Order: sequence, then structure tokens, then C-alpha cells
Amino acid sequence: MRVPIAHDLPREEVRRRLRERSPEIASFVPGGIAEVTTAWPDEDHMTLGVRAMGQGIDGTVIIEDHQVVFEVNLPLALSFMEPMVAGAIRDKGQKLLAKK
Repeated sequence: MRVPIAHDLPREEVRRRLRERSPEIASFVPGGIAEVTTAWPDEDHMTLGVRAMGQGIDGTVIIEDHQVVFEVNLPLALSFMEPMVAGAIRDKGQKLLAKK
């Protein structure tokens, strides 16, 4: 699943905001029991792993000039939730990029 979020920020600012705010991602998962891991294989790609309630979701965040693309690999058991997950990613992703 690909979820693009438009932005008008310089790439460096997008990187800074994502790096600073990535610990907030766990709070986006209902129940407060999510474990989130992130890594930066290069300056424009952040890998993401979310584990909660026995399920895991892995993905990549790709920083582009005018958008950030969240690529998420939903397990088959959760594929019915794709529209809900995409909506949550759009909403929370915009909050991660918003100016504090």
C-alpha cells in the first residue's frame, strides 16, 4: 500500500521533523502497546516496523521533493483494514510533518 502526503518543505526539514518526531509514532496506535522501530538506511528513506497485539507491519517512508510516501506492507490477515490504515497514515503523517 502506498500513501503519498504532499508537502512544500525542503527535504532537509522533512528529514529533521521525521527524525525528531518518529518516537511519537507509537502513540498513534490505539491501546498504547505498540513497539515501533525506525532506521535510516539513507537520508531519504526511513524504515519502519510496528508491532502490536501479536501483529507486525513493516514499511518505508520515502522523502521526495513535494511528497512523502509511506509504503506499508500489510499482512494478509489485516488487508481488510487497508482503507482505515491509509486514512490514519494520512492524518498522522501530516501531523508528523506539521510545524510545532
